[in-house]
Amino acid sequence: MSTPNTMSSTLREKLESNHFVVTAEVCPPKGCDCGEFMEKSRSLKGSVDAVNVTDNQGANVRISPLAPAALLVRDGIEPILQLTCRDRNRLALQSELLAAAALGVTNILSLTGDHISFGDHAGSKPVFDLDSVQLLQTIAALNSGKDISGAPLHGTTSFYAGAAAAPEAEPFDLTLPKLAKKAAAGARFFQTQAIFLPERLARFTEAVRPLGVKVIAGIILLKSAGMARYITKNIPGLKVPPELVAELEDTERPLEAGVAIARRLAAAARPFCDGVHIMAMGREEHIPDIVAGLRTEDH
Repeated sequence: MSTPNTMSSTLREKLESNHFVVTAEVCPPKGCDCGEFMEKSRSLKGSVDAVNVTDNQGANVRISPLAPAALLVRDGIEPILQLTCRDRNRLALQSELLAAAALGVTNILSLTGDHISFGDHAGSKPVFDLDSVQLLQTIAALNSGKDISGAPLHGTTSFYAGAAAAPEAEPFDLTLPKLAKKAAAGARFFQTQAIFLPERLARFTEAVRPLGVKVIAGIILLKSAGMARYITKNIPGLKVPPELVAELEDTERPLEAGVAIARRLAAAARPFCDGVHIMAMGREEHIPDIVAGLRTEDH
């Protein structure tokens, strides 16, 4: 199923022609200096097909993802702009999308967003004027040449829209109607939460295949047993298996063990997805090691 990677092709072209893709998440700075962000992103050239730019991740203030995404475009690196509904009403969301189109940013990951209570500005007022499905519908409207009030645009966008998914959330059957709504609203790919049980990814992919949406499986770099326990306790839909926690606990080099675990999970996920999305949590220098060899194996 897989064919050799073509660096000149876009993420959309690769996925639609059944290339196995690799994406990675790089957090923009809490500040206006994007030097470290760009250095990390440049180091991934040749290892990833696109870089996700997060949007006030965890409801913590960072630079707007639009600026670093535009810097990536200028540097020849394809971005996936994450856009949440938490901080903007429908006017601001449309303005942000139109600005992204003007700057050459075409991949959008539509997200509802973490609640304000998780972040560093607990006194803020969450917006949630739209949800992720309605944001996808907004993107589809802009792609048709109109805003969501039906007024024509001067220049039409050509966004490639994606959405989030949680393959290991239970009860699984209750998540399918929302996924179907996202696909109907225009999602062409799902980037998933971290997967730890490849058999559940296989179940997920089989269930969503009729929707015609590509699946990019999330792989997180577990840096310690403490991090693994934190994920299980605090992130809905995610549970790190006890045997992985023990593997991290029973070593003097937990980061190396985490890289090995991520590499195993990526290889195990590969038969059941169209790509992997690496969340290295600040240790992006390990991404090439995690994804090495994934494109050369038979899909």
